[in-house]
Amino acid sequence: MQWEKLGLVYSPDGNSDWAKHSALQPTPLVMTDRIRVYCGMRDCDGASRVGFVDLDSSNPKNVLGISKNPVLDVGAFGTFDQNGVVPCAVLYRENAIYMYYAGYLRGENVRFQVFGGLAISNDQGLTFERYSQAPVLDRTPDETLFRVIHSIFFEDGKWRTWYGGGSKFINGKNKTLPVYNIRYTESEDGIKFPTDGSLAVDNVQDEHRVGRPYVIKHGERYIMFFGRGSDEQPYRLTYADSDDGYNWTRHGDIEGLTLSDDDWDSEMMAYPSVVTTRTGTYMFYNGNNYGHDGFGCAKLISW
Repeated sequence: MQWEKLGLVYSPDGNSDWAKHSALQPTPLVMTDRIRVYCGMRDCDGASRVGFVDLDSSNPKNVLGISKNPVLDVGAFGTFDQNGVVPCAVLYRENAIYMYYAGYLRGENVRFQVFGGLAISNDQGLTFERYSQAPVLDRTPDETLFRVIHSIFFEDGKWRTWYGGGSKFINGKNKTLPVYNIRYTESEDGIKFPTDGSLAVDNVQDEHRVGRPYVIKHGERYIMFFGRGSDEQPYRLTYADSDDGYNWTRHGDIEGLTLSDDDWDSEMMAYPSVVTTRTGTYMFYNGNNYGHDGFGCAKLISW
């Protein structure tokens, strides 16, 4: 598999109170005349709200427009998403657009908790309303701190779902580090999910996290792009493949998607998402400091 980096696509200009910096976890939706990339834009306090960037589907480096207001704001006081919302998976369903998102809640004894919410748009993705003020993917006895959907699609009569789950932090050199891995579950309706999931991709060696599993199908094979990180080495991009979507084989670095020598993605590459248009297959991802400078794009050269 070989990719070619196209460079930084979008960086907030800092002129908006709600979008001072960052375009966290770019999550694309291919529309009839554009690629709409939803992302988490942060204010001065670091709280993320969901906005979007419209891109030319034939040239994703060409920005067509930017949302002037959040399409999904932070949650009400006391809810699971009161301290920030970040998009994870966006898809068409019937006559609406469904957004599965991560909702953040800061704590005193742990840095944060994050669970999966659902919001629905009936105006072509310009605004979203919460399905519920409670998460659709809530804590379980085995996943007490982190449980967030990142890939979901309907296949063989069920909603196949790959998510991040975990229950602890560990002490790192400079801060506590969240520990989570990639898990799998299924749902009949894409709204109610079982309380247990199976392990899909685990941490290896010194990793404390593998996350943001973005699953696509290439022919009859499933390809999962994700990030891996340790205390010594911030997020890097990698991938796994599978014949059935249940059992995965991990691979190493992706050719063409390694750190740059001195640029916006010289220290970190994280939160990949992949779409195909009539002109090619593209990956969107964040760089240094968890997307502080925005998001970039790469084009698939060969499988």
